Amino acid sequence: MIVTTSASLEGKKIIQYCGLVNGEAILGANIFKDFFAGIRDIVGGRSGAYEQSLRQARETAIREMIDSAKSLGANAIISVDIDYESIGISNGGNMLMVAACGTAVKFVDM
Repeated sequence: MIVTTSASLEGKKIIQYCGLVNGEAILGANIFKDFFAGIRDIVGGRSGAYEQSLRQARETAIREMIDSAKSLGANAIISVDIDYESIGISNGGNMLMVAACGTAVKFVDM
């Protein structure tokens, strides 16, 4: 499956637009506790554990988007956008949502 942020596929002809596809992943509030508890992992102002959690959430959102595109019979996703959003919850904590969306298409080689 080709997944790209561009609106076209170089060397390929889009023959069908299958529809909008998306995927989401939410990191629970405990990730923030883990982040502060693992402050010793910070090197140069970065936390490897926190970055790994974000990476996994992004990969999960993209994988869900790809699964959705496959169910539509698509063989590529174009115009992909990935967003990160902090969500406040009632007990004063936060959750982090990673959302990926794009347009599922079918293409043929030119």
